[in-house]
Amino acid sequence: MEFAYQARDNQGNFRTGTVEAVSEGTAFDVLRAHGLIVIKILPAGKVDILERIKIFDRVPMKEVVLFSRQLATLIDAKVPIVQSLHVLETQVSSSKLKSVLADIAQHVESGESLSSATARYPQIFSNLYVNLLRAGELSGTMDESLGYLANQLEKDYDLRSKVIGSLSYPAFIVAALIIVGFLMFIYVLPPLVAILQDSKVELPFTTKILIATTNFFQNFWWLAIIIIVSSISGFTFYIKTTGGRYVIDALKIRVPVIGKLFQKIYMARFARNLSTLIFGGIPIVQALDSVSDIVGNAVYKEIILDASIQVRNGKSIASALTQRPEFPVIVAQMTQIGESTGRLQEILEKLAVFYEKEVDSVLKVLTTLLEPVIMMFLGLAVAVMVAGILLPIYNLAGAT
Repeated sequence: MEFAYQARDNQGNFRTGTVEAVSEGTAFDVLRAHGLIVIKILPAGKVDILERIKIFDRVPMKEVVLFSRQLATLIDAKVPIVQSLHVLETQVSSSKLKSVLADIAQHVESGESLSSATARYPQIFSNLYVNLLRAGELSGTMDESLGYLANQLEKDYDLRSKVIGSLSYPAFIVAALIIVGFLMFIYVLPPLVAILQDSKVELPFTTKILIATTNFFQNFWWLAIIIIVSSISGFTFYIKTTGGRYVIDALKIRVPVIGKLFQKIYMARFARNLSTLIFGGIPIVQALDSVSDIVGNAVYKEIILDASIQVRNGKSIASALTQRPEFPVIVAQMTQIGESTGRLQEILEKLAVFYEKEVDSVLKVLTTLLEPVIMMFLGLAVAVMVAGILLPIYNLAGAT
């Protein structure tokens, strides 16, 4: 089988080409044996298509969590960093992460620090990650920093998995309903509509709406697809703009019920990551700047960056957060207690645990409530179908 690759040689020159191998892993080993640092490798013929799809260029969070845990174990066992990176390079399953680790190992081997080398890949290693590595390097406690970092990444991954897992079932049901409804309007309803139109009797308002909708989907299904694709594309482009991202993130925390869930998720993320950076010995202003990028919401990013400026000017974190209604009062109060007692890291850790439990509780309630809501939605759809199509047909059959 032929594989296309992108790589760099020992002099740092960019190389592209193809290699024959039985599998992707074998091709990777062959290129490594020739002294090449693989950047990307894919089956020939798929490169042009996959090159344009960014999702194939991502490294799953789970891979980063496992890598961090394994690296912490190897460093704790006194294995040199370069050797540890080469060992883990053969263990990870993501081809993207393989190439990244190979490049990081080369830079570390040439004298660069691990934190500086990982900072080259901000899409994989966040500011939190890089800052904790740098703190471990400066204090000589790399194994402790990596161990703590691995623990926090695992907790963040668990929180994200709970959210995705709880919302996946309702999302699947809604998607299935949309697909089934679309197919019904194209294939199932047209014959029934034809019968009603040929009957020459007065039809209910619901039936007229269904007939108009069915005719539209039957004759202009291509227009419906264009509208849907254009809407999704336009929305995707809009949320990538600074203003669009801010508007969507503001709506997230203001929507009834769901907004409270998002707020708790952001509070858990804020407290967890700020606690981690303080534990690593990162200055509080720098820690706030880093957390602003990690929280994942433009509104909270603006608030945290403003708090960073106020702390730089001599104010406390609590006083900066108290001014903003987006931060719950308990966060500001607990932060004030932590600052006044010198136990900010410990207080933030407890806040993170509290909000993670709150997220878990809210998710359980929401998923429990969503099931009857979905059933009601299904019942309403069936009622509309019966009132609009089946009853007129039944009445027509009874009249004859």
